[in-house]
Amino acid sequence: MFSARVSQRTLRLFKSPGRRFQSSAPEPPPAGGHLPSVATSALLRTTRDSALRSQGISWTDGDNDGPPGSVIAGRETRRMNLYQAVRDAMSIALMKDDSAVVFGEDVAFGGVFRCTMGLAEEFGRERVFNTPLTEQGIAGFGIGLASMGHTAIAEIQFADYIFPAFDQIVNEAAKHRFRSGGQYDVGSLTIRCPTMSVGHGGLYHSQSPEGYFMGASGLKIVIPRSPVQAKGLLLSSIRDPNPVIFMEPKILYRSAIEQVPIDDYHLPLGRAEILTPGSDLTLLTWGTPVYHCEAAVHLLSNPPPNLAPHVPASIRNAKIELIDLRTILPWDVETVTESVKKTGRLVIVHEASMTGGVGGEIAAEVQRRCFLKLEAPVRRVAGWDTPVPMQYEKFHIPDALRVLDAMIETLTY
Repeated sequence: MFSARVSQRTLRLFKSPGRRFQSSAPEPPPAGGHLPSVATSALLRTTRDSALRSQGISWTDGDNDGPPGSVIAGRETRRMNLYQAVRDAMSIALMKDDSAVVFGEDVAFGGVFRCTMGLAEEFGRERVFNTPLTEQGIAGFGIGLASMGHTAIAEIQFADYIFPAFDQIVNEAAKHRFRSGGQYDVGSLTIRCPTMSVGHGGLYHSQSPEGYFMGASGLKIVIPRSPVQAKGLLLSSIRDPNPVIFMEPKILYRSAIEQVPIDDYHLPLGRAEILTPGSDLTLLTWGTPVYHCEAAVHLLSNPPPNLAPHVPASIRNAKIELIDLRTILPWDVETVTESVKKTGRLVIVHEASMTGGVGGEIAAEVQRRCFLKLEAPVRRVAGWDTPVPMQYEKFHIPDALRVLDAMIETLTY
């Protein structure tokens, strides 16, 4: 409560002619906050030139080896969000491969997230069609189609519902080539599924089940971070000679927007991408947490006043190497270990629970290969070992503050 003297002085200032009331209170933050969000991320390709020059991009028309500038000359891009880029990739696959079919629950009218919108009208309902509500049946049907030479693009409506299909995927799809001695395979099977948190999905719609497939030799697991990545990696997955589970971070379907090349192109599977080079700490992640990590790096170098006392000045200029793993199985051991040998520190971030998560496998291999180069223990930032809560989902996932805390602890070890 203000004293009478202060109150009277404030009143006089307020009423004085020609003077404006001055407040010592800090200015409120902008509505969008000071931190980069998915929509404002510097990692997104928002211009034609940056999109066409995406790292590792390869054009299927073969025009990849010309002089600088000629490879992208005449190529166009279109503004797309992630679900539109996924839809564009499937449209190209259906157009160029007469044996390709798209199927799953509700895909004929566009699907829950509209990733297949208009495909049935464009290519016919004998190529884009609904299935019964049975994930085991969807996977088994796709395995049969692929074994007969068709290109099967299946959709599991949510990654959380992939578990009824677990036996078909792990015991049949992953082992088909091995058990037949190479005579048969289901390499033309791709299973798409929305994954990761959505903010209010709770225990049945916000899980990250990629870790459950780490021991399934014969599968590939891919998770894109943006529209350009989604289109290129999905086309690579559809054409890869191995069955692929393609997990699409659902919260990015509409929030991540880029200029996406309209031509047919692909991005390499099994290759991580270094998003920002650094020399002091390697920050490894995939999917939605890429943007939480970007925000955490921003907090480290420019902490707001309320966090500044907790961020030592000596580490604010640390150079963080941010890596998007992209392909979870098989993961890019070489890129990750070379980075850790250079920086001496590793922080792994993923939304899945820590116990049994992909980060544990990566940490073990990095420790084996980089032990003498490590300056600090490998640190994991992950979801808690509980089911994803409904009301408190925001506190379950590894946000920018938890990532920042892990980086500070690792840099000051």
